[in-house]
Order: sequence, then C-alpha cells, then structure tokens
Amino acid sequence: MKRSDHHNETGWSYLGPETFFSTLKQLNQSKQSIIWILLLLVVLFITAIGTTSLLNLRFSQDRMSALRQTQLQEAFYANLDRIDHQHRLLEGYTEDLAIIGALFWDLGQKRHSSSLRQELGKVLFEKLNTFPAVFGVGIWFDDSTGKSAGIMPSAFAYRDSANSSALNLLTDPGLRIYRKQEWFSKMMTGKTLGGSLPGEDWTSAYYNPLSEAAVFTLVKPIINQKGERVGVATMDWHAERIIDLVSDVEVTPNTFAYLIDRNNRKLSGLSEINDPEQAEEVIRKIQEDHLIDTLNVEQNTVIVGLQKRRSPVCTRHITVNGRDYALSYAATHANMLFGIGVPQNEIDAVLQPMRTWNYRILLVTGAIMLLLSGIVLFRAVSLMRSLQASYTDELTRLPNRARLLLDLEKEDSGGLILINLDDFKEINGSFGYRCGDYVLRSMADWLRTFVPHSSFTSTIRLYRLTADEFAVFGPTISRDVIEPFLEEAHTFLHGQRLIWQQQEIDVRVTQGAAINEGEAGKSGENRLITQAEFALQQARKQKKGFLTYQVEQQIEDAYELNLLWAGRLRDALQEDRIFPYFQPIFDNRAGCIRKYECLVRMRLNDGEIASPGQFLDIATKVRLDREITRAMIDKSFAFFAEQPFEFSINLSYADLLDDSLTAFILEKLETSGIGSRAIFELLESDSIDNYACVMHFIEKVKVYGCKIAIDDFGTGYSNFDHLLQLNADIIKIDGSLIRNLDQDPAAFKVAKGIVKFAQSLEMTTVAEYVHSQEVQEKVRELDIDFSQGAVISMPQPGLIS
Repeated sequence: MKRSDHHNETGWSYLGPETFFSTLKQLNQSKQSIIWILLLLVVLFITAIGTTSLLNLRFSQDRMSALRQTQLQEAFYANLDRIDHQHRLLEGYTEDLAIIGALFWDLGQKRHSSSLRQELGKVLFEKLNTFPAVFGVGIWFDDSTGKSAGIMPSAFAYRDSANSSALNLLTDPGLRIYRKQEWFSKMMTGKTLGGSLPGEDWTSAYYNPLSEAAVFTLVKPIINQKGERVGVATMDWHAERIIDLVSDVEVTPNTFAYLIDRNNRKLSGLSEINDPEQAEEVIRKIQEDHLIDTLNVEQNTVIVGLQKRRSPVCTRHITVNGRDYALSYAATHANMLFGIGVPQNEIDAVLQPMRTWNYRILLVTGAIMLLLSGIVLFRAVSLMRSLQASYTDELTRLPNRARLLLDLEKEDSGGLILINLDDFKEINGSFGYRCGDYVLRSMADWLRTFVPHSSFTSTIRLYRLTADEFAVFGPTISRDVIEPFLEEAHTFLHGQRLIWQQQEIDVRVTQGAAINEGEAGKSGENRLITQAEFALQQARKQKKGFLTYQVEQQIEDAYELNLLWAGRLRDALQEDRIFPYFQPIFDNRAGCIRKYECLVRMRLNDGEIASPGQFLDIATKVRLDREITRAMIDKSFAFFAEQPFEFSINLSYADLLDDSLTAFILEKLETSGIGSRAIFELLESDSIDNYACVMHFIEKVKVYGCKIAIDDFGTGYSNFDHLLQLNADIIKIDGSLIRNLDQDPAAFKVAKGIVKFAQSLEMTTVAEYVHSQEVQEKVRELDIDFSQGAVISMPQPGLIS
C-alpha cells in the first residue's frame, strides 16, 4: 500500500552531525578509514554526475538543434507540396479546357452555326461550376489568320464577387482577340508581341479588367486534330485563394509565410506577426534581397520557369530591427517563390527548457546524492539500531511479516488468524492515503484493545502484514477455541466507529484462520500462512465474516500435486511422450467404422499411460496446452497419412487465438494433402468472444476440405445461433444426453430435437458415450448418423479391425 508514513514513527531517532561524529569516534581506526573512503567515493560520484550532465547538455543541444532544423525543413516541404499540388490540380483543369476548345474548333470547321457559341458558353459555365478552386476560365481562338472569324468566337467566364458564376460571352470583336488581353502581355514579357501562340505557362499576378480581380493565369495551347495550334485555354486563379493557402502555414507561434511572384512582387502579407510595422519591414527586406533572382542563379534556371520538379530548399538569415529570422524558400510549381520565416529566438526557445531542466536535474541529483550519502553514512554507523526496526511496521508500530515468519519457525504448534480490511482500496481512493493510514493505525489500536480483554490473552501476538492485512498468532490457540475467538473478534471490530474529518468510515473485516497441531516439518511456517490465506479467500467467496481452514481441504497436497504433474508434463513434451489414442466412430447406416477421434495420452516415466483428466487442467494453468495441441496435430496427421479413414482432433477456443498454432495447422494441411479427411472438433461449452478470429480459421481450413464439428453439444451454452455462426458440418451430441436415452424420456426428446435441427441444416450427427446396446438401439431410432462409445470400442493405441 502506498501511504504517507513518517520517519518519526520508525522507531529510530534522527542522528544529527554531532551524533554521527561522536559515534564515528567510537569506531576503531580501520572502521573510520572505511567511513572516510566511503565519503570520498560519494564526493567523486557526485563530481562525475555533474561532469556527465554538462557533457550531456552540450551534446543534447547540438542534437536538438539539428533535429529542429530537420523538423522545420519537413514542415516547409509539406506546405510547399500542398501549394504545388494545388498548382498541378489547376493545370489538369486547364488541360481539360484545352481539349474542349479543340473539340469546338473541329466542330466549327464542319458546322457554321451560331448555336456553337451558346454551347461553348454553357460548357464554360458548367466547367466553372465544376472547378470550385478556379475563378475564371476562357477559350480563345486565333483570329490572326482570319480562319476562325465569324466561326468560333473566344469565350470567357468568371465568378462574381458573391462567388456565384457569371458568364461573359465575348462577342465584341476587339475582345475576341486574345493578343489584346492582359494575360497575353504578361506571357509575352521579354518576347516579341507579334510572335507565335504562347506555350503552357503561368503568368505573374496582374489585374484582369474583364473579371475586375487580381489573378494568376495559366495558359495552355489548344491543338486541333491536325496538330495545329488554333488557340489557347486559360484558367484564372484568384490571388486571394493562394494567399489563403499560404496563410495556413504554422510551424511556431510567430512563423510567417510569404509568396512572391516572378516579378518580385509580394502576394501575401505576414499576418502571423503581431506587429504590422515589423511585418512590413520584414517583407520589404525580403523583396530588397531579390530572393527570386538569387533562387534562379542557385538553381541555374531562367526566370520563365523555375523548377517543374520539387525544388531544393534554400536558406538565409536576415535581421530586421534587431530581430533575427531564419528564412527557407524554394520555387513553386507555378514559377513563384514560396518561403517560410521563423524567428530565431523561437528556434532557440526549444533548447532553453532543456537547459533549465538539465540544471534542475543536476541540482536535484546532487541534493539527492548528498542526502543519500548522508543516510548511507548514518545507517552505516547505526546498523544494530536499525536492525531492530527491520522487524517493526513503521506505521502501526506492530511486528511485521518478517517477525511473524521468525516466530512461526520457533513454534511447532499454534493458530494463525489473518484479518483483512474489506474494500480498503476504495477507502484510499475515496478519502486519500492519509485517511488510509489513519484507518490502519486505528485498526492496530482496536486490536491492541481487544486482545487483552479477549478470552485468550496469554500468548497471543499481533502483527501488521503487507497492505491492509493484520495477523494474530498464538502458540496455544487450538482448533476447539479458535471459532469462538473469531466470532468474538468479528463482533468487536464490526462494532467500532471510525470518524475521519467529520465523516464516518464503515470499516469491515474478513478473517481466515488455520491451526498447526504439532505438524513440524519443512516450510511449516509457510504452510500455516498458505492455509490461513486459503481460508480467507474462501470466506470472501462465500460472503462469510470468517472461516477456518479444514484439513480435508488438503490445499498443500493439491499444490504439490499440481507441481508434480506440471513437471511430468514438461518432461513428456521434451521427451516426445505425448501421443494420440484412437476411438472409432461407427457409421450407423453403412454398418462399419468410417472415422476415428484422436484423443491425447501421456506416457509416464514408468511406462504407465496417463489419461487427459490427469494433466489437461494443469496444462492449461501452466500454458502448455498449445504445445499438447501441436504434438497431437503433428502425430495425428502423420498417422493417418497412410490410412483411408477420416480423423478428428479437438481444438479449444484458446488454440484458435494462437497465431503460431493456427499457422502450424495450415502448414500441415498444405503439406500433407489429407485435409479432406481432417475434422476439427470445437468445444460447444467454450465461450467465444471473437467470432471473427474463429471464422477466419474455419474459412482457411475449409479451403482444404476440412470439416468442423461441434463437440459436446447439449451442454454449456447450447446456442443454436452460435452453431450457425460457426458454419459447422457435424454435431456431436453430448454423453449427458446420450447415456440415458433408454431410460430418460426427456433426454430422448431433447436429442430428437437436436437431430431434427441438424437434419434441417444437412448436418451430420454423432452420438457420444454410447455405452450399451440398449442406448445404441435408441440412437438408431433417432436416426443419428454415427455412434461413438464403449459399445463400439474404447480409445486404443491403434486402429481396430
């Protein structure tokens, strides 16, 4: 139990420096030397800890700084990829527009109709609604040759300020000429304006007078069926959309993101910086440094197209108004410069807590080491005094468990009573550990009060064991007087009232007792405690206030027997002495034996054969049941590989949850080639919590032709829904129904109902425990398909004729 014990209750007084040195002077010279050497070692140890902590701090700072830089770079690329993904998505939209433009061009060459104009407008309207991220779309045909004049006019659609779609069909001949559009002049910057149609590219940011908005335009050539460029498709991306995209960047509290177009114009403000003037100064500094020109030089590219693949990140440090910023920037897919800036003090801030905590740890560790060294030295010179305290419980001042064991060793007879507080954890949880300590001290006081006034005061001793348990031991307590003592103690303790902070605490106890009537022998003290603990457990299970261990319960013999069989079982598994016996299953229609059930046996060292009832329960307790199943699978498959009969093997629900065991079974089915003759019997009485796992196994084995049988049907849950979920092929009716078929009409009716149910689902039925010819006749009368039991044959080491 965790509790708030105090050293002033420990039974040994505080040893101050004066007491320490006075005691040290009483030691001889050799012992004083040992104490001084111990003190020197403590000093060296504390010095070593301090030096190690400082070196560790320096190393940690370097590693943390590198890690932080890596995290910043990963955050930068994550945001850059998000922006590039949006760019590529818009390029895909523009590609669709170019294909539509080519289609309308080809239609216009074949059909001169004004309706094409309206159809083109409808298509643009539809596409604008389909592309929510797009602000405007246009299809522009080349009028320079006059081929398209009057046939296919250009069209442009855009969203209005309310974010609904508005369509503007450009019927004005002046507007139809795309070379007069603002985006064309942006595309042809640095080129001959009378040149050929532009290729695929993004413009810089500009004001589009048609949509009256600041936009970026992506241009894509329109290619007709002859491979000729006949126009361009344009897609406008509103500048506010990309600004919103950049504004989502967050790395540290004052991290800012910026976006600059190819003309070194800012497209987004530093909204994350709380000081507007500082924000303007930072962006002005970034523009003055012409980072986009630097980026082109570093990447050895031209301004028209930065990098179409993922650009390497560039870094730079700037200082604005005495504040340092770490910049990371790279080219976007749309020929813009995207960057993230992080205040340098926020990068360094992650190291400051580490420094602070390291120094605190160093101080605390030094203080602890000084304290521990003082305690060690004090304890070294007061060993004999603390030895007495080792047999005393610090909280209650009662003798402890160690003292009880010592006293039990000295006595050949006596009675032991364990007194356990009921629901003590709930008291601790509800009222706190201080209240729990108070309850324990109160219980100790009550027992001290009770024992002198009880009828058996001569040699009774009190003990406080671990947690919430007390003990009473008396060498003269015998079996004929312990029951009255238990009842008297129970009445006394339950009559006490305990008040904690004006709240009454209901304290209840349960007692378990055991008597040692002169049974001296090995581990006698442990045997008495074990018996008393067993009695205490049984009292709790039976909801009784107290119980005395009875000799006929033979708890020690059961423990020893379990240990014996556990050892035998491990030896048998290691020495390959686990093997199957075979019980025939008789076909009632064909009148012959068609299959066998494989039943486990164990050969002991003396050659005797042990039945499963002797070792299966202990196998489950010591978790060796899976190894037994594995041995049965291996040997049964090997035996029936050369036999024509079907054979069944029992599996428990726990077996099916073992992945390695089920994998072993599937491997055997794969390599043996006899899966069509294998039957796996599942116990009907097993509670299945994970049907998915069981059904997965059943589906796997049925691929090999295996059948599934439900064993002992009619006991346990007898759940028909359970039977259906398992997709069983065979129902084995439990012997508790079959053995009395010739005498019990009720059993006959129940068995008949099971048979009818199985027949309705085309399941095979097997009657177990057919032990007489009279029962076999009833089995035939019920039209059960197979019989298994002593009337056919008991399990044998081989097959019968």
